[in-house]
Amino acid sequence: MGSAGTRIHIPAGEGRASRVPAGARFRITDLRGRQCCDLFAFNGQDVTEYASAEHTRVYSGNLFPRVGQPFVTQQRRPILRFEEDHTPGKHDMLVAACNPSRYALLGVKGWHASCEENLRTCLRAMGHRVEIPQPINLFTNIPVGPDGVLDWQPAVTAAGDYVVFRAEMDAIVCASSCPQDIVAINDHHVTDLELEM
Repeated sequence: MGSAGTRIHIPAGEGRASRVPAGARFRITDLRGRQCCDLFAFNGQDVTEYASAEHTRVYSGNLFPRVGQPFVTQQRRPILRFEEDHTPGKHDMLVAACNPSRYALLGVKGWHASCEENLRTCLRAMGHRVEIPQPINLFTNIPVGPDGVLDWQPAVTAAGDYVVFRAEMDAIVCASSCPQDIVAINDHHVTDLELEM
């Protein structure tokens, strides 16, 4: 990263993917604020192995991402490490990626962009077909109430807030600017992100 780094613009509601070698760091920035990002990571040598939120919860012993923690694959091997958090610190590891069925259940008629479709499109362009794992939902504010109920709150990030990760193995990462504009998580206004390596 830095002045010589590669910056990948992620338009509102779209996704972008890139290879990240082991040991390299990358940054994801919320360019305009209050925008959620679905982050996926796959083993760069074998995309059947991927970052698993459910395995990470067990591995780390907490529900939500914390700086210093690794994200592990379903084989319980570290794939990413959460190195820096320059946001209010609201992220999620509980909620599945939005997909066409989710929007249909919310009353959408016809096509609607989704994080699942964004991931499929990005990885297909790289020659891969993949399972859709649960993402790491960056900048996503979904607190759990004392009764266990999820509360769909708007993201609390400001323009320019960012997080930094390090790849613990050769990886393919995909970041999706979540197109969700029905529930409040993006404050009903989908905007751009940036992936920088």
